[in-house]
Amino acid sequence: MYQLYINPPKSSWSLRPWILLKILDIPFESKIVRYLADIHEQRQQFSTFSATAKIPVLYDNEIQIWDSLAIIEYVAESYPQVWPKDKKARAWARSVCAEMHSGFEYLRNICDFRPLEKITLTEIPQQLEDELKRLNTIFAQGLQQFGGKYLTGSLFTAADAFLLPVAARIQTYGLAHYFDENVRIYLQQMLALPAYQEWLKG
Repeated sequence: MYQLYINPPKSSWSLRPWILLKILDIPFESKIVRYLADIHEQRQQFSTFSATAKIPVLYDNEIQIWDSLAIIEYVAESYPQVWPKDKKARAWARSVCAEMHSGFEYLRNICDFRPLEKITLTEIPQQLEDELKRLNTIFAQGLQQFGGKYLTGSLFTAADAFLLPVAARIQTYGLAHYFDENVRIYLQQMLALPAYQEWLKG
């Protein structure tokens, strides 16, 4: 059985593989670790199970996989339902996950992941607004192109898992007005998932 090192509800990176495994009913054991005030001490502790001293980390017996995207790709080798079955949807999902994984620096830096809080931003820089517009395009495109309740059709996949932390940030910082109505409906649906509610309980 997989072992997944995570820190709910604070780690958005950990949320991605955790909720994917949870919703797809893939057997795994959660190994909960906590961030420490002393970053040096935290790195020392995390380095005992993580090559980068960061989370998430997945273990498959003696095999260690770090980084959320690498974890998802590894799991997909045994559980292909991680990605959409349709080739076009799968290509789109992989592209979206990679873009989310490496981009949106203003969203990450300005809208820190605090899913249990409500925060009002006094200013929205143009760069952040541009990223929100791009995210609206991604959400709207997936919902329209693949015609399902999830981003790539009728089933929850890695694309939904990777963008769920975005939904949480939008809620925390009151940014829903930047998104189309059908996108807002999708975002609320994601935030209402029982698995996500479980995550929030830590």
